[in-house]
Amino acid sequence: MHIPEHRKAIDKLDAQIVRLLNERTRHVLAIGAFKLKAGEEIYVPARERVVLNRICKLNQGPMTDEQLRAVYREVMSSALALEKTLTIAYLGPEATFTHQAAIRRFGSSLRYAAQKTIADVFTEVSKHRADYGVVPVENSTEGVVTHTLDMFVESDLKIVSQIVLRIQQCLMIPSGTARAQVKKLYAHPQSLAQCRAWIQNHLPRVEIVETSSNARSAELAAKEKNTAAIGGLLAAEKYKLRVLELDIQDNAANATRFLVLGRQGSPPTGKDRTSLMVSIADKVGALHHALAAFRRYRINMTKIESRPSKRKAWEYFFFIDCDGHLHDPKVAKAIAHLEQECSYVKVLGSYPNAE
Repeated sequence: MHIPEHRKAIDKLDAQIVRLLNERTRHVLAIGAFKLKAGEEIYVPARERVVLNRICKLNQGPMTDEQLRAVYREVMSSALALEKTLTIAYLGPEATFTHQAAIRRFGSSLRYAAQKTIADVFTEVSKHRADYGVVPVENSTEGVVTHTLDMFVESDLKIVSQIVLRIQQCLMIPSGTARAQVKKLYAHPQSLAQCRAWIQNHLPRVEIVETSSNARSAELAAKEKNTAAIGGLLAAEKYKLRVLELDIQDNAANATRFLVLGRQGSPPTGKDRTSLMVSIADKVGALHHALAAFRRYRINMTKIESRPSKRKAWEYFFFIDCDGHLHDPKVAKAIAHLEQECSYVKVLGSYPNAE
């Protein structure tokens, strides 16, 4: 086939794709109408995972599974937007990694509302001003975001999904600026920590100015000559900066885990994670006896983190992640064991594990 023939074939396929996308959307809207009538959530992470896994199994290339998932993410996002005007609150400002993670989960067709603090994200969802919220909970090199954990003490919101985003830190500069001309570097403290060795090796003499966010760094650099900023690709795109260096983070495996907050739990998918918050009695061996439940029922505990309760001196809450769903028999038995051994047990949510 020559180029005109390939183009003619593409035109014919595009007509079929448009027809099939609209046919698919009509079915989605019909399902959405049933959900709304029954008072159920429109967004169902468990169903989303099933769809994405199925289309990847059907994939024979040349598109990669990741590329195919990105296409279907936007297909599902547009359908969600037609079903209901969904609002996603996230820790802002716009063009941060949290914003990028939210778009990765929900696509670009929904309404996004940037919030100043993690507490504001919880509030927007709790007060029904947003349908879901996205907040960071831990970074693979810098550890947990303690304020997110602390918010669960008083909140009734559930974790309905999680997003693990590979963090690609970039050095970005205004057009017309060369690296040799850079005299000032804007960066968020966490980005500085993640790129410390690279900065020392490549920009040892620049003035470093800490900012409130990666997006703010990009915004400031866009307004000044002889400056640079560290941040993500979304920030570079928004503020029209040129990416001079990609992946400048010291740890190539640098990733951040984000939580999606909702008001209702997620059904089992067969590959889930459950997050718990417990408080134990102040006595010898209390934590050991409590955690014995996971060994007894052969459940993989993937994380444990302690935080001061802020209610009483030397009282702590333990945040625990484990494999499985709260409706799985083994997990249900382990939770029942915890309730016998602990003074307080709260299930924060069961949700699909990240891809």
